[in-house]
Amino acid sequence: MNFPIATLLLAASILPLRAEAWFDGGDLSAIGTIEQRGGTFLSRNGAKVDAIQALAEAGANCVRLRLFVEPNGKDFTNNDLAYTLALAKRAKAAHQSVLLDFHYSDTWADPGKQGIPKSWPQTDFPALVAKVESYTYETLRTFEKEGVFPELVQIGNEIDNGLLWPQGRLWQEKPNWDHTFALFNAASHGVRRATPDGKKVRIVLHTATGGKVEKTATFHREMQQRGLDYDVAGLSFYPWWNGSFDGLKENAHQLATTFGKEVLVAETGYPSSEGTPQQEYFGKSFPWPKTPSGQADFLRDVCQVIHALPNQRGIGVLWWHPDSIAVSGSKVWMAGTCALWLSDGSALPAINAFGLY
Repeated sequence: MNFPIATLLLAASILPLRAEAWFDGGDLSAIGTIEQRGGTFLSRNGAKVDAIQALAEAGANCVRLRLFVEPNGKDFTNNDLAYTLALAKRAKAAHQSVLLDFHYSDTWADPGKQGIPKSWPQTDFPALVAKVESYTYETLRTFEKEGVFPELVQIGNEIDNGLLWPQGRLWQEKPNWDHTFALFNAASHGVRRATPDGKKVRIVLHTATGGKVEKTATFHREMQQRGLDYDVAGLSFYPWWNGSFDGLKENAHQLATTFGKEVLVAETGYPSSEGTPQQEYFGKSFPWPKTPSGQADFLRDVCQVIHALPNQRGIGVLWWHPDSIAVSGSKVWMAGTCALWLSDGSALPAINAFGLY
């Protein structure tokens, strides 16, 4: 794969953070709702425990938490500041690192939707940029005052098509890279200003492009050429949506070497049973059976790819919604097949992949 000389020179000038830890665990943003609706979780030895504690006992060390601006509270969109702070305190009490995932939206933000919060400026772009920085700064200062400052901060969720549409939209005939950069730059400034002296935080730029090599390269090239300050290239990797496993290997290596970034799989998942709506694996059978052992092999394989990156630039793997067990009154993700527990609360073998590195 050939890259312009300017890009290679830019990458060579980067002095990336060295990975001082391996972050593994899961996004437990929904755990409060799951618990309220009767969900229970068992440790590996069969004892009833808090789900955060269960992952910690299995060897995990990081909890990812999403944050909406003014969510409507329906189903799994209740992740406002108070809710998220409470979960962050639970995570810290279990000796877990915290990845705070700013959605910069009142609801789900992903490659197909990135809505501006209703109370934020809609058409005044300079005011919107200022709001992104002030909101990021003020939120993180609140986390610091509450004693739960995060170790990692995502400035947007799955933002390969931009954020805060239409102002920062890339998914169009003429992508607005300058507007998108300005919004990310404001978020990055907010993180750096809020970080207390003596503390280290990693800024994560998270795209839903785990196995999509060219799209990932285009995105990071545009951001680096404009001088965006960030530390980690975060990826989503679901092998029915985000490219092949071979693509993930190539992509992660490219990010670590050509772009000089630490690499984190910020979201991943795989089913432990059949009957899920996933698409085919590029016209072939999935490399891992949809069984408990197949799910465990998948997670171990993803961890191995990231951990093996050169210069210790692979820093972790986080499972998406491991607590998505079937509970009364909720339609859970993938019908619960991608959870790391069964509906009776018993842990699946994949939980043993945490703490391997």
